[in-house]
Amino acid sequence: MEDSADPADLVVLLDQDARPSGTAPRTTVHDQHTPLHLAFSCYLLDDEDRVLLTRRALEKRTWPGVWTNSFCGHPRPGERVDDAVTRYADRELGTTVRDLRCLLPDFRYRAVDPSGVVENEVCPVYLARRNGPLTPAPAEVLEIRWVSLHDLRVAVMSAPWALSPWLVSQVEEIESAGSWEGTALAARP
Repeated sequence: MEDSADPADLVVLLDQDARPSGTAPRTTVHDQHTPLHLAFSCYLLDDEDRVLLTRRALEKRTWPGVWTNSFCGHPRPGERVDDAVTRYADRELGTTVRDLRCLLPDFRYRAVDPSGVVENEVCPVYLARRNGPLTPAPAEVLEIRWVSLHDLRVAVMSAPWALSPWLVSQVEEIESAGSWEGTALAARP
């Protein structure tokens, strides 16, 4: 499924062993038959070690209006995932990041939203600290909320239906792997 379109709008397709196998326009990879592709998720911390949750804009194609991690995106062909995280922090939240750390390098999930659109991604999960004020892009983010790690855990346990399925799975895997350890969050109650 190679495409010669603008590389700025291509995602990296993956084979079942998570190796690059081609590219496709970003606008074509999320439907009822979504191919496996590369993405990332990032959890952003503020100076009080709270985690930023974002509510997806209502015009988002998948999971509109659902609360999720701070931001997500797709690296371009040839782009390092770390660089894509930095680019999307600016694009979606109007900020820069520092202290970037990968918590789950091999996170993979498949989920189907209520409209039938499939997410099918290898999605490394990052933690970073914001490096300035936020200016969320309205086409991406409807609402933001800073929460403690405790409150995030409570939300995952008590209202997983109100959260994106990848956030729920990511938090469960981060907890199981002890990946909060060694971060500023581990020291907080």
